[in-house]
Amino acid sequence: MIKKSNFILKAPFSPTGDQPAAIDMLTKNIDAGVKRQTLLGVTGSGKTFTMANVIARTGLPTLVISHNKTLAAQLYQEFKEFFPESAVHYFVSYYDYYQPEAYIPQSDTYIEKDAKINEVIDSLRHASTASLLSRPDVVIVASVSCIYGIGGPEEYQHAALDIQTGARMSQKSLVAALTALQYTRNPIDPRQGHFRVRENTVEIRLPTAEDIVRVEIEKGSVQSIKIEKTDFKKKNAGRDAARFKIFPAKHFVTPHDTFDLAMKNIETELALRLAEFKKNGKVLEAQRLRERTEFDLATLRSTGFVNGIENYSRQLSFREPGSPPHTLIDYFRYAHGENFLTVIDESHATIPQIRGMHAGDASRKKTLIDYGFRLPSALDNRPLTFAEFDKKISSVVYASATPAPYEIQESGAHVVQQLIRPTGILDPKIEIRPTKNQIRDVIKEIRGRAKKGERSLVMALTKRLAEDIAEYLTEAGIKAEYLHSEIKTFERTETLKKLREGTHDVIVGINLLREGLDLPEVSFIAILDADKEGFLRNETTLLQIIGRAARHIDGKVILYADTVTGSMKAAIRETERRQNIQAQYNKAHNITPKEIKKEIRKSLREEILAEEDALPEGNAKQIIKELRRQMKKAAKEFNFELAARIRDKIRKFST
Repeated sequence: MIKKSNFILKAPFSPTGDQPAAIDMLTKNIDAGVKRQTLLGVTGSGKTFTMANVIARTGLPTLVISHNKTLAAQLYQEFKEFFPESAVHYFVSYYDYYQPEAYIPQSDTYIEKDAKINEVIDSLRHASTASLLSRPDVVIVASVSCIYGIGGPEEYQHAALDIQTGARMSQKSLVAALTALQYTRNPIDPRQGHFRVRENTVEIRLPTAEDIVRVEIEKGSVQSIKIEKTDFKKKNAGRDAARFKIFPAKHFVTPHDTFDLAMKNIETELALRLAEFKKNGKVLEAQRLRERTEFDLATLRSTGFVNGIENYSRQLSFREPGSPPHTLIDYFRYAHGENFLTVIDESHATIPQIRGMHAGDASRKKTLIDYGFRLPSALDNRPLTFAEFDKKISSVVYASATPAPYEIQESGAHVVQQLIRPTGILDPKIEIRPTKNQIRDVIKEIRGRAKKGERSLVMALTKRLAEDIAEYLTEAGIKAEYLHSEIKTFERTETLKKLREGTHDVIVGINLLREGLDLPEVSFIAILDADKEGFLRNETTLLQIIGRAARHIDGKVILYADTVTGSMKAAIRETERRQNIQAQYNKAHNITPKEIKKEIRKSLREEILAEEDALPEGNAKQIIKELRRQMKKAAKEFNFELAARIRDKIRKFST
């Protein structure tokens, strides 16, 4: 166990191989004020464990950025295991479906914003920001959505409602304050971000979905504050508090005392823009803008919120034109100044993704502004530019098995290599086979591995091809599934879990099955059309795909190609170099490669549901007694849905 500052690292193993040297060097550089360094770690060398040790030793709140939600979910679960007593959170885009607002002038087609918010992910985002503003031992694993605007941390902090027992407050004023914080009154079925009134008690469901706060008010003062966990995970999980801070239900919030001024500023901008349209003879554009903006302003004044409120974020937060939006990184800076660490995982893929976000967003917004669908200030509702992002982050570690020239150049002499796998497993064997009858050959290989209880991956070039191949393999009697970007966040992790469990023998994918995924049961990978030189078949991508079979003793990768490209040659050459390094280390230290035995975790969705349905602690008699107490309490409070769920839990436990 390593303890430093507020972090306690727990793991059933200790650093080994070249991990200790990497941990020492990374920590030493951070302590010395080095701002940019790279961890070049081969697949299976334990980069996540290395970074967990660095976090524990430096004691720095940490932002881990991943380029896709699937890998982010895996990292989140790993860091939660390493730091069970710390605040480890998951921060990704909360949309299950998202169609951005757009206008196509050529066909005069307006596409209204259409989105479906995943409430569970939204609660995890709120838990992230609340922890950053209330405790120091925070690790947040995020996708690149962390560079999008979410409202300012200062406004979020200052708008929070501070309640104290004994303080003068009426029930009416508390309800008004909650409404101003964008909580929804829901007397029937309150969920996260909702509240309801029961006689002299106001019950508040926090947006984190973790706690229920009950505030009892009598004779114009707060009599008690009770906090209960929504999952009832432990007996006596409820507690009394003398003081509690309630954060806003949404991240975009404007303090009440500046709200009217913000509204006037929006009206002033509208008047200037309408005058400009009138001067240029753009009558239709002026009419569109007036109707939309006046409707939004009326809704904002009556409810404090409107769909598309982010388009007014610059005015609501009183930012200068062109200034960067507030993002998750600003919450780190607001709470901890420069004293936080950023880990950019699989940096060769994550950095280009961050770099490319701003331009596409700006082009779409500019069209909406030019044709009268949005005010010019909407252009400042955007992701950070790469220069802005680079300026906001402090100490950075780029982590990748294949770092790009950018990371190497930025790190200078501070490139820390981690090329040894503690298990002694060598990089997989590589073969090149012709594309003729490649699917038949793939089926033969998959069946052979399945008989031994091993799993396979097939890498295609397009979503349609991945779906068609998965269907063809299924018709051939193979338990196959496809995975690509259109699969929802939680479903991706469940699909990978089913692969590990053996529900699936093979997954067919494109690029979601590359970087970082820990699948020790995978022993065979088929890379179709390996000679189609390009982004999906360049040296870096091929090395990343090959790495997915580097956690199995009998790992094998077949490149189906009719020509040998430069990228194929380079990937094979680098794989052989790494094989030799590991082989020499094994020989020098008398190491025999060991099969990886790794527990199959619950999927992220299962983990959350398990927390909601967890039983109290104690023996069978105590558990049933506590569940009955909870059921009666829920019924007394007219929460019949919860009472029914607890009743079903009692029946299930009693059988």
